[in-house]
Amino acid sequence: MKNLLGVSLFTLACLYGMLCAVVFLVCILCGIDLGGVILISILVLIIQFLISPFLTDLSMKVFYKARFDYQMPEYLVQFINQVCQANNMKYPKIGFIDDGGPNAFTYGHTKNDARIVLTRGIFERLTPAEVQTVVAHELGHAVHYDMALMTFAQLVPLVLYYIYEVFTSNVDDDDNAKLAIIGIIAYVFYVISQYVILWFSRVREYYADDFAINVTGNPSGLGEALVKVAYGLGVSSSHSGKTSVSKKNTLGIFDTNASKTLTITSYSGGQINKQRILDAMKWEMWNVWAKWYELHSTHPNVSKRLKAISERCPQFGQPKYIDFNFQQPESYWDDFFGELFILCLPWITVLGMLVLMIFMLGINPDMDVTNFLFAMVAGLCAAHLIKLSFTHKDKDYRPAKVSELLGEVKVSGVTAIPCQLSGVIIGRGDPGCIFNEDLVIQDETGIMFLDYKRVFRIMDKLTALFNHKKFLNRRVKITGWYRRSPVPYVEIKQIEYEGDGTVDKMKSFAVNKFITWFFLIGSVAMIVLNIIG
Repeated sequence: MKNLLGVSLFTLACLYGMLCAVVFLVCILCGIDLGGVILISILVLIIQFLISPFLTDLSMKVFYKARFDYQMPEYLVQFINQVCQANNMKYPKIGFIDDGGPNAFTYGHTKNDARIVLTRGIFERLTPAEVQTVVAHELGHAVHYDMALMTFAQLVPLVLYYIYEVFTSNVDDDDNAKLAIIGIIAYVFYVISQYVILWFSRVREYYADDFAINVTGNPSGLGEALVKVAYGLGVSSSHSGKTSVSKKNTLGIFDTNASKTLTITSYSGGQINKQRILDAMKWEMWNVWAKWYELHSTHPNVSKRLKAISERCPQFGQPKYIDFNFQQPESYWDDFFGELFILCLPWITVLGMLVLMIFMLGINPDMDVTNFLFAMVAGLCAAHLIKLSFTHKDKDYRPAKVSELLGEVKVSGVTAIPCQLSGVIIGRGDPGCIFNEDLVIQDETGIMFLDYKRVFRIMDKLTALFNHKKFLNRRVKITGWYRRSPVPYVEIKQIEYEGDGTVDKMKSFAVNKFITWFFLIGSVAMIVLNIIG
């Protein structure tokens, strides 16, 4: 806790040091009093902090169908009581979401009014000891006052962005131009502060893990739970089945934006297959994209948390949960830069043609730019088609298992693997959310997040609201593209319902390709007509 206090004070000092530096520049060099701005920002943040848990309560009940009167298992009630008494906190409000996707998160003001929400999938896929470690992690967030501290930290980018907006809105004269310079400095500090806050959040996840280990004395159990929830390893536990037992401003066992419900492995002799865990870790340890995504995430990569948890196992008489000792076979930087080039190719093409047009106008100011503009559209379309040929390879959809796909290293948001998955739909991508159309599939090796995407987004939402039940507990075959960005997921091309042969096709990719070809051909035709005309 001393280290946690030191890290917290140091981080907040850095954040507020940046804010004070900008306020000093404004007040001293420009003679502008920002006291009112800061006061209003503080009031807005305080109001948001005070009402946010109640709004989240309402959201949980209305949009996630969460129940806060659900009778939790006795072992869990006793465990929570024990932890609360030891840490001088009130018993938290416990919510339950009836969804097969394993998830857990907490929110609230302080440790004395915390809410912890658990899904049915947590109880179906974790043993009682593992459930305790997950709940202990969430209690750790409350005990450490993470909700309040993160809200306090958010004041800094809020004020900095306000200064940027106001000071760069009008640069007509020299005085305003000087203010704009300060506005730009404020924006630079705003960006830096956002990354500091993300880092701060990631650090607090490690401390929440440490808290769970300390109160349970079971680091291996926490590792096992994290693998099942965040990696989703393990199809079901020995007590599977129903038991008697944009989430803004919530703190979860894992980042739902960066690691939605996914899983990888089957049991071997009653234990999760450790080799498959190691295979799943390879992507996070070696692929360059993993580092990029972690930099923009509120949670550390799961592989790093597993390594930190494993280091604590010997303190409790347990062997290390996992020992990632593989040698990286090659550098993946060439793949990263190649994929980055493909990702940016349409914009590179437009920028290149724009520079060429400006150069040509410099030589001949009277030049007709009409054909150049059509050529720019044609170039953009051609570049987009090249990009689609990499991101959506429309052939060789090979049958695969969840565990096999999660072992792939050379995969990203750009590079995808055409595949087919067979299994049962067990829940929504965002567990319990009535507006979430995405799905979770389970095969004999694990569970995987599915990206359900129709041509128009309104169709997705209508499906989520009115037709989602047709998916649940049905056996299906998914054809699509496996990718990782950083969520391991399959982008659906079509769903085939096994038993009745019905096929539900997602035509977004086909429509995207058709529209691109339409504009490409149209632009070329206009160029030809202008030339011959």
